[in-house]
Amino acid sequence: MSPVIDVLDSAAVTAAIRERVLAALPAGDPHPELDRFAALQRDYPSRQGKTLRGRVLVLSAAAHGAGDLDAALTVAAALELFQAWVLVHDDIEDGSEERRGAPALHRVVGMPVALNVGDAMHVRMWRLLHGLLAPDPAHPARAAVAPRVLEEFGAMVTRTAEGQHLDLTWVAAGRFDVSEDEYLHMVTLKTAWYTVASPLRLGALLAGREPTEALTRAGLELGAAFQVRDDVLNLEDAPGYGKEELGDLFEGKRTLLLAHLLRTAPPDEAEEVVRRLAGPREARGREDAERVLALMRRHGSLAYAQAAARRLAGSGLAALDQALADAPDARAAAALRRELAAVAERTR
Repeated sequence: MSPVIDVLDSAAVTAAIRERVLAALPAGDPHPELDRFAALQRDYPSRQGKTLRGRVLVLSAAAHGAGDLDAALTVAAALELFQAWVLVHDDIEDGSEERRGAPALHRVVGMPVALNVGDAMHVRMWRLLHGLLAPDPAHPARAAVAPRVLEEFGAMVTRTAEGQHLDLTWVAAGRFDVSEDEYLHMVTLKTAWYTVASPLRLGALLAGREPTEALTRAGLELGAAFQVRDDVLNLEDAPGYGKEELGDLFEGKRTLLLAHLLRTAPPDEAEEVVRRLAGPREARGREDAERVLALMRRHGSLAYAQAAARRLAGSGLAALDQALADAPDARAAAALRRELAAVAERTR
């Protein structure tokens, strides 16, 4: 029997997803060190994140007429678990200091242990998803949609890894000629698919519907808007943001803001930016990050990125309206639009 849950109650949906995430992870172990290992797997999922991706998935499933919200909550939990283990690995790869207002896991337990924690969470994610393949007399249609859901989920994980590879190799190769189009291609793979496009598509698939081109386009544009706005927030020290202040500059991230700055700044300032951001993270101090930020403000890079986020969000919302015009559940569709309308203008 599907859980009795009001999909319009954002707090209730968030609580249900978080409960299912934690239920998919080990609660403890008689062996003291394995008990600690279980606790480490629950660390990032226990930190208060946005749960945006899971809520979008559940709302999409409801909007498309899914009768099996239990399956939607399971896939939403797997999606949030995916983000949790990817963030553990991402923090290692970027040398991050903080995550959700607390030290990054590898800063607490070291890189080898943190990496293994992420691997264990990865396995738990797939075990949770593969539970959808088991015959369930209460939900006979589940077995029919489960293979397609797993295929979509796997494609999402692959795209995310591809985007991360581009992001990491640009820094490793010392490339500063990354164009705005290259950046948008990277964030489409790394962020847009798993943040909005795949949650929207997975919701449709769970309802037994094939995702439309308009739905996918909406997800990709809104997901790109989310990431561009995230890049701006990283430099604005927004309250409740939860990531390391100026972290993108300490890490030398290639962003839309940096591409704009290097394109618009005079040659001497552009050379200074490259000099300050080149090399390993350990070579940069706060003075370097603050100087680059000051130049971004002087040349309008933050405003430029914010405007780009608004354009992407506007186009994405228009596509979403088209995709949901005949949605079986109009109330859930309206709630889904409200949820995503705040993407470009979010403050945390």
